[in-house]
Amino acid sequence: MTTSTETGVRGTAVYDLAPGAVARGQNFFVQWLQGDGAAFNATSPREMFLLLPEDGAEVRVGDGPARQVPGRSVCVVPAGDVSVRPAQSGRAVLIASARADLAADAACNAGDYEVPDARIVGSDAGYRRTHGVGELQIIGIDDITPPADKPRLKMLQTDTLSINWVEYQDARDRSKLSPHSHAEFEQGSLAIEGHFIHHLRVQWGPDANAWRDDEHLEAGPASMIAVPVQLIHTTEGVGAGRHLLIDVFSPPRHDFIGKGWVANAADYARD
Repeated sequence: MTTSTETGVRGTAVYDLAPGAVARGQNFFVQWLQGDGAAFNATSPREMFLLLPEDGAEVRVGDGPARQVPGRSVCVVPAGDVSVRPAQSGRAVLIASARADLAADAACNAGDYEVPDARIVGSDAGYRRTHGVGELQIIGIDDITPPADKPRLKMLQTDTLSINWVEYQDARDRSKLSPHSHAEFEQGSLAIEGHFIHHLRVQWGPDANAWRDDEHLEAGPASMIAVPVQLIHTTEGVGAGRHLLIDVFSPPRHDFIGKGWVANAADYARD
């Protein structure tokens, strides 16, 4: 992908994720796991997220004991080594701001980041855990109460990441979409269940020769798009059934933390 000097917006695409595959943003890595009896290992110098959208998993942190973690939960995994054995045929996702165990070209979209975008702020945002340091934190997603005025907002953070668990039934109301853009960070949108259309628009500049057409990219389960800075975007769930989309940010969303929208923000302090 290239960056246009006229628009300042990097090109992007939807990447399908096979079991074990990794996709990335500039500051984050997302790995799709599928239970087949094997354990998946990962190493990070920072905390990681482990998502268990339906089924549970056996999780071992470092050389500690294995723990059975139930489905419909999010784990905050301490820095270091982790081993994850998803339930047979179960789905799981590991999200990290850094992966010491991955080769430089491990991500399926590694070529998108051969030239870093200098506008993206670094992932080390000055957060540190103050409660349960070094422990595996297990958070039941159904135990999170969303803000009264944001019924689809279930946000969590680590020291360098934040996610929003967006889940709803049937198609999204097309009269209530939320097009917006970000000036200093990317947004990863990971589709876990359901079908979506990512609507993308580059704001026009004064040179009409540089204008770009809107894009409407279809995305099914086990896919991710990394939305570049300056790109206007919104995602529409289409069709019947359950829709589950995880928005990924690194560094954590300071604005949402400040508004009290991040469920576990009290576990962290900002230096």
